[in-house]
Amino acid sequence: MNKLNKLFKAIGRIARHPYLLNLVLQDESSNKEEVIKKYDLKDGLPLLEINELFPDFHEIAKPYAYLSGATMPIDIALMRALAKKYAVKDYFEIGTWRGESVANLADVAEHCVTFNLPKEEIIKLTNNQLYADLHSFFSKDLPNVEQLYGDSQTFDFGPHYGKYDMVFIDGDHHYESVKKDTETAFKLLNGERSIIVWHDYGLDPETIRWDVMGAILDGAPAESRKHIYHVSNTLCAVYLPEDFTTHNLVPYETPRKYFEIDIKTHKIE
Repeated sequence: MNKLNKLFKAIGRIARHPYLLNLVLQDESSNKEEVIKKYDLKDGLPLLEINELFPDFHEIAKPYAYLSGATMPIDIALMRALAKKYAVKDYFEIGTWRGESVANLADVAEHCVTFNLPKEEIIKLTNNQLYADLHSFFSKDLPNVEQLYGDSQTFDFGPHYGKYDMVFIDGDHHYESVKKDTETAFKLLNGERSIIVWHDYGLDPETIRWDVMGAILDGAPAESRKHIYHVSNTLCAVYLPEDFTTHNLVPYETPRKYFEIDIKTHKIE
């Protein structure tokens, strides 16, 4: 079958089944091609070694449940270390889930705000009461954590603009949602030393999610893009308003370091 016949056949299938268009639009090879063409970053965001940020990196992740959908321990440890390095007092996050990330930051920052869909909306989307009830499990009783509810694509964040030292984005990871949340995040920042962390920039620490990367760059102010990095060994992209020595991501590169992991359980009464 020649290319023209394939094209007509594909158009015919999409006309009969419009949902198939989503598979084309969500194809990672197409996303990668678009991002590289627009931003000339064929290896993804500049890779910032975690030891460049923290020469003697040593952090904890507590609480941490080791259950589905959780942020990796290294990502939580990174966020805690960043909050200390940048003297974060006011923290805002989009996407609460069990409340592990905000509970960890509540141990460092003075005031934390976490934003999530209301429980009734989660139940409508998932038809799962248990899943909905687990939201905020670790953070609901913390005195310095404020819980907000709404849809980040339509919520009026105006009263919160210009108030936060650090913003964490871990909500819906589709392109339009990440782009809108990124635009919101930059408006929430309160000064030149304020920072942003995006979760799930990668599928793993060496595999880029090109649709998410494109959404981050498209949602960020043009002048801020040069300060957006991927932190090595994590799933996180970060906006840090200063220059760092970076290099390109090389999948399957020989490890430059290793981590020491100390695991201890704590019974929940």
